[in-house]
Amino acid sequence: MTLSHPRRLAGAVLLALAFVGLFGATARADEEAKILAPSGTLRVGIYPGSPTSMVTDASGTPHGLSYDLGGELAKRLGVAVDYVRFQRVADIVSAIHDGQVDFTVTNATPARAKEVSFSQPVLAIELGYLVPANSPIGKVEDIDRPGVKIGVTKGSTSERTLPAKFSNATIVPAESVKVAIAMFGRGEIDLYATNKPTLFEMSDQMPGARILNGNWGLEHMAIAIPRGREDALPLLNRFVAEEQSSGALDTIQQQAGLRGASTARRE
Repeated sequence: MTLSHPRRLAGAVLLALAFVGLFGATARADEEAKILAPSGTLRVGIYPGSPTSMVTDASGTPHGLSYDLGGELAKRLGVAVDYVRFQRVADIVSAIHDGQVDFTVTNATPARAKEVSFSQPVLAIELGYLVPANSPIGKVEDIDRPGVKIGVTKGSTSERTLPAKFSNATIVPAESVKVAIAMFGRGEIDLYATNKPTLFEMSDQMPGARILNGNWGLEHMAIAIPRGREDALPLLNRFVAEEQSSGALDTIQQQAGLRGASTARRE
């Protein structure tokens, strides 16, 4: 036997292993796509008005955590993407629970974890309060008084959490962020409580409005998918880690004008 025979044999073995590895990786990717987008299209739930979901820039181009991460994941899976619009995040969570939507990014609360499955955290964002121009409320200590009306988004974490924090002020649900801005103008609310990226977006539309110093907690934003698809969570967690480490997540935040975010706890 000549020396060339072992070399040819080794080359053939390496080629075979490479083929098997490639085939196995392709098969895994196909299986993950079937889990995450069983219809062949990744249905991404979004609601307008929040950089954590979807906003449009001056040119009319949409951006946002849910919007951009959903589009990027669809590319990774090799499937089409369909953006399904809702009025508020609570409606999206319900749609994911019912299997009508495949993907969104939202606050991973224990209550929502009973309805959907979550990836590891994408990022953390501060919760705060927005007051309009010339408001007598200058600090958090001024809020809990009789007659003060705190606006919150209907079905939100704020609506569930804030009643326990304030015994004198009144919690007033709003159908959406857009509706809340109009409620300020009619004097129906005195301040608004939600995550700071949304508050900054609102303040841009309300001359003289300001966000009070400090925060009343953090939202841990994560990818939400329907329950029963947990076999795809390792893929989603790798996807999140890659978006964080590559700088892609920073770019998404900048394009969406997302302010008030902090580094997420990585697992």
